[in-house]
Amino acid sequence: MSNAGREERSFRTISDADLRRLAKIAADDRKDFFKRHQGWAALYRNRVLCTALCQGAALHYVNGHIGINDFDVYTFYSESPRRRWYAKALRSRDFGSSKFGQTKDRPNFVGRRVDLMGRSLAAKTSDDPVVALRRYLQESRTRSAQLLAEKAVVILEPARIRGTVVWPVATSKAAV
Repeated sequence: MSNAGREERSFRTISDADLRRLAKIAADDRKDFFKRHQGWAALYRNRVLCTALCQGAALHYVNGHIGINDFDVYTFYSESPRRRWYAKALRSRDFGSSKFGQTKDRPNFVGRRVDLMGRSLAAKTSDDPVVALRRYLQESRTRSAQLLAEKAVVILEPARIRGTVVWPVATSKAAV
């Protein structure tokens, strides 16, 4: 959990429209990134497994109690045999005007901060993204996987499975 106090969080419900908006922010950011970095584009443009809302905002989507400080959105790629994804790449975007209010640490943003990150997984592009992501969260010994597994992961893309709670495995949104 971030250091943001309860008063700095939004407790509004995350809707399907909000998930679509986050997916679009991530897709636009990827398009921009690959346009500026042709080497990475050649390796990863066609290797997207899924995009997911992670960490505290994902847990809020699942249980409605933790509140939202910001949105952590990860794009997960099928790892290229030539080069692992550059995991240190972090970009922040503005969610824009919404019911969630403004992130206090970014006064120049109109809305909540959306942190965009990526990871490459030992998976094929044809693998089921939910299965691949659960395997990563259960088996990977990386610090990223361990931190993501502490909270929740919810699919944003592909659209056909948007809103699927990947993690925690035993929990569905309806059951919480």
